[in-house]
Amino acid sequence: MCPHTPPCPPAYAPDHDAARLVAFHPEQGWGLLCNGVVVFEDTGELLPDGHSLLPHRPCRAQAA
Repeated sequence: MCPHTPPCPPAYAPDHDAARLVAFHPEQGWGLLCNGVVVFEDTGELLPDGHSLLPHRPCRAQAA
């Protein structure tokens, strides 16, 4: 359970990336969010149940 006020979004909520960072290891390229999601520097994620989310970097807008 999240000790923050207001509580962080749960791991399976659409805005789960808004949870607070509780551990950060930039030398290894990952961090742990309060909701149990592990985030990687390439924007990939590992959910608490072991499922992974592919990197989801935003696309750059092309100049017309």
